[in-house]
Amino acid sequence: TKKLVASALPIQSAFASPYRWRVLGLAVLAQTSASIVSQGVYTLVPFLQSAFQLSQAKAALSVTAVNAGQVMSMMLMGWLIDKYGERGVVVVAPDEQLLAEYRKLQTQVLKEARKLQQLKHAKTETADRVEIELFANIELPEDAIQAVKLGAVGVGLFRSEFLFMDRKQALPDEEQQYQEYRRVVDLMHGLPVNIRTIDVGADKALGGGGDVSQTGTSPLGLRAIRWSLTEPEIFLTQLRAILRASAHGQARIMIPMLAHAKEIDETFRLIEKAKQQLHQRGKAFNPNIQVGAMIEIPAAALVLPLFINRFDFLSIGTNDLIQYTLAIDRADHAVAHLYDPLHPAILNLLANIIEQAKRANVPVAVCGEMAGDPALTRLLLALGLTDFSMHFSQLLLVKREILQANVGLLKARVARVLRAYE
Repeated sequence: TKKLVASALPIQSAFASPYRWRVLGLAVLAQTSASIVSQGVYTLVPFLQSAFQLSQAKAALSVTAVNAGQVMSMMLMGWLIDKYGERGVVVVAPDEQLLAEYRKLQTQVLKEARKLQQLKHAKTETADRVEIELFANIELPEDAIQAVKLGAVGVGLFRSEFLFMDRKQALPDEEQQYQEYRRVVDLMHGLPVNIRTIDVGADKALGGGGDVSQTGTSPLGLRAIRWSLTEPEIFLTQLRAILRASAHGQARIMIPMLAHAKEIDETFRLIEKAKQQLHQRGKAFNPNIQVGAMIEIPAAALVLPLFINRFDFLSIGTNDLIQYTLAIDRADHAVAHLYDPLHPAILNLLANIIEQAKRANVPVAVCGEMAGDPALTRLLLALGLTDFSMHFSQLLLVKREILQANVGLLKARVARVLRAYE
């Protein structure tokens, strides 16, 4: 399938998503790090905005000569990144030739970045005039500032759980959450903001201590909406905060990891209860706030009409959809190599979800890493996707691919890809 995709749908891998880059050299023992930093190679490092990105970087490590633990302990000493992602090695004490190679690459990257900046104000449409909307994934309110600067037309995914993680004190109360959500809404100046309710569990541990249920570490365990429904008071607190923020702009609620009709029923019951509580307190909110669902469990994709009939919009979380469909834990390095966004099952699931949602006139986006990978932009366009949501650092890279793409030609080729099973 990968060969067929490459031939049928031109995919350009240069400057692909930083999450997919391999580490060529974290070099970098103490005695060599100072010279590397002083020669400017250090600036090749993509800035890790959060613990989530750090976990993604850890997952991408392919290490020889030193083990992963040693490599991570040397992280702050300086990075050399293999842009092409082919060698996947750590080089300790790189020689002058290697440093020269990366100084040259650094110049190329900076030149490319300057060219990309020119695209910020260009209309986002394909060569055959298909309009595309690019949204930003954010983790902290201040990320919205960069999202707007880079031309995002909204926040497609606000990972609200980062307000709850790594806290030594109590979990944020309603007022604290409301202020954070309102800040994002204000920064987006009337553009939509999809606030995903708490998605803790698996690789994201809840902070704050206290008498709350433990989420565990299994990606199949108590996490996301499953956890929220076992902690209704915490969930109601968050829902009230989001509802209050909706009085100031287009705040929208997005629910992760739904699979069952009874989960949907209970979720909407609690949303209505939160509205009633605010009404009794005389707090302003949008009574018609939009509620969306993330499609990230194969069961949800297979009963999509249930979601289409109940929700205002859908967002495909490809990270989890891929791991659940292919039965792999992407945090388990023993099977991480099986994580494959181009698996025929994944492509057919995506095509079916997008087609059904479009037919029902329900907005659908992709908010997983696939959306932010320029190497996959044309493939997603060929599948009919028009709403992409990604980390703001990828917006212009993806936009460049969109401006050069012809959706009509791509769609004519995609049927062949979807029929391939090898």
